Amino acid sequence: MKLSNQSEVPVYTISGSNTARPLPEWLARRRKRSLKDDPEYANRVELLQDFEFEEASHCIRASEDGEWVMSTGTYKPQIHTHYLPQLSLSWARHTVALNTTFILLSSDYTKSLHLQSDRSLEFHTPQGCHYTTRLPRYGRDIVFDRNSTEALIPSVGVNQDGLGEVFRLNLEQGRYMRSFEVDVGGDDFTSAGGGTLQGGIHTGAVNTGAIAEESHGLLAFGTTIGTVELWDPRAKGRAGVLLPPTQPGPHEARNEITALEFQRSGLTLGTGSSNGLIHLYDLRSPVPLLKKDQGYGFPIHTLKFLESSSATREATMEPKIMSADKRIIKLWDPRDGTPWTSVEPAVDINSVAWCKDSGMLLTANEGRQQHSFFIPQLGPAPKWCSFLDNLVEEMAEDPNDPNAFASSSAGSVYDNYKFLTIPQLRTLNLEHLIGRTNLLRPYMHGYFVAQRLYEEARLITNPYIWEEERAKRVKEKIDKERESRIRGKKKAAVKVNKRLADRLMNAEEKKERRDAKRVLARGGDEDMVDAPAKGDQDEKEPKESKEPKSKGVLADNRFNALFEDTDFAVDEESHEFRLINPSTVPIPAAERKERKERGLTAVEQEAIDDVPGSSSDSDSSSEDERPAKPERSNKISSSDFKRTKRAPPRMQVSSSTRTNSARDRSFGSRAQNMKTKQRPNRQSAVVGEREVSFMPAGRSKNSKPEVKYDKTEFKAKERRSASGNFFRKM
Repeated sequence: MKLSNQSEVPVYTISGSNTARPLPEWLARRRKRSLKDDPEYANRVELLQDFEFEEASHCIRASEDGEWVMSTGTYKPQIHTHYLPQLSLSWARHTVALNTTFILLSSDYTKSLHLQSDRSLEFHTPQGCHYTTRLPRYGRDIVFDRNSTEALIPSVGVNQDGLGEVFRLNLEQGRYMRSFEVDVGGDDFTSAGGGTLQGGIHTGAVNTGAIAEESHGLLAFGTTIGTVELWDPRAKGRAGVLLPPTQPGPHEARNEITALEFQRSGLTLGTGSSNGLIHLYDLRSPVPLLKKDQGYGFPIHTLKFLESSSATREATMEPKIMSADKRIIKLWDPRDGTPWTSVEPAVDINSVAWCKDSGMLLTANEGRQQHSFFIPQLGPAPKWCSFLDNLVEEMAEDPNDPNAFASSSAGSVYDNYKFLTIPQLRTLNLEHLIGRTNLLRPYMHGYFVAQRLYEEARLITNPYIWEEERAKRVKEKIDKERESRIRGKKKAAVKVNKRLADRLMNAEEKKERRDAKRVLARGGDEDMVDAPAKGDQDEKEPKESKEPKSKGVLADNRFNALFEDTDFAVDEESHEFRLINPSTVPIPAAERKERKERGLTAVEQEAIDDVPGSSSDSDSSSEDERPAKPERSNKISSSDFKRTKRAPPRMQVSSSTRTNSARDRSFGSRAQNMKTKQRPNRQSAVVGEREVSFMPAGRSKNSKPEVKYDKTEFKAKERRSASGNFFRKM
């Protein structure tokens, strides 16, 4: 994307930037390999696929629904139709003769009427050329009257009465009607009878036409002598004539009218002449309101009022006029003629099309590739290429972009302003200020209003707004307190398995948080007012009928021993625990030792004392003070085993179903047995499964036996034996 800085309004060239250095077809294929390192070619944006002709393009039109673009060009004469949502060429069709101009009869591409250079009119449909008819004389332009379904073709030359003609082809009846006779000056004065010839020099002709379709429906025809005749299609008669504002001298060329356009209201008419002058007329006055010079002196071939399709966008969009000759496209203000921005490509322009309600301009021009320009301040990107808005925003930080430094209306900063749309202004009764005062500053699809004016208007519209705002804030504060009260921060006060208790506590807090949000969504605690109290409910229900509800594992009395009794402590450093829980990261022994040596604070000790049955337990108590374990307990916990301060055995058995009388002995006798390294005799039949894990360890230096080598034996081992009973010697 290239950026042109002719004015404060930036114009981005989306496609067609490389037409200044066209390449021959045979050379382009060879240079495609070398273009890989070309930054301009690598950073190009190909908006529409195959948006080009082999030689040049002559005319381009965009459909009313904004989804199709049809263009004609050469060589060979052909028609291209692009489907915009897919950004690709839908179909291409060749014609017999070169296309002069064409119009779309339907809201899409399905019906089109083409004026050919061989005096023929072709009707095209998606299947191809539907019908072809012949014109009496060469045509210059096409105008379609939807009310009478007539195609009006301004033509070259005069009839037997010395008047120019506008042929009327009625599409409903399928025949030519009586022509409109327009005064084009009669025979020319340079050669005898030259005006009556179709190809004579300086022959009088009706060059162009326009219709006020959305208003009064008048027809306007521009002639070669500089006059504009207005015709009423209902009366089939001339309604008025606009004379040229300045009469040229005897040696000056005649200023022909080459472009006509009605404003939507129908009261303003714009005319473009062959010498590059543009005049704006009010139909109620023969004197032009405004005169604008294009600057280059070439004939104006495109003149269009850039008006939005909806009333809401029209109120937020400043009026603009687009005028184009073969050298430049200009956009300017119709009120005073102030130039707004311009586009000057490297090749000659033949036709320009504007995509409605957007800032996209498409051109038919000389050269292989057609051009497309995007003006962000004119409007947003069309919906079929909405990604251009993001690209332009990224390029706004470019130092070449004038919006990055220049202070324009698009880059203004509105401090203490409120942005309001048209419906919001209508609600605040501020709609009458639109276009009458500077209190409303238009921007995009709405207006900026001062914050103070907005507050006053809102207070006048709704006097109770402050009370509603206060009640809303009080309700938000109460809801916040309710939520914090319901999901208070809790701490698990347990003696063993603290990590498991914390995990369960977090799960309960998440559940309470969801329940609190559900209660607040229903309206808070209002639905609990009529509910019976907890004490009354307990009195009505018998004690025997009470059952433990699902309050979680921590609140269930059946699982108290899991967090109080040291026999249920989980050793997270054991090999069995690592096999079952491979993703759990155990706490290092050094850190656990520091926590153990640090002791408990007063708050932690008080929290532990509050747990029922935990006040009598203490780490400093002796083994005699501890309550005796039941006789049916025949397992040694990991915490009790570590108090012996002995290394673990080499082989550990995680689970076993063998029973023996030796396992029924007390803990003291078992510890004494371990000190003397006397293994109890385990003789029992295996009933369940067994899992055995081995932890190999190296031999210590003290316990390493001394090895004595026998010379004879060493010599015997030097020679390898080949007998089959070699392993018997080991």
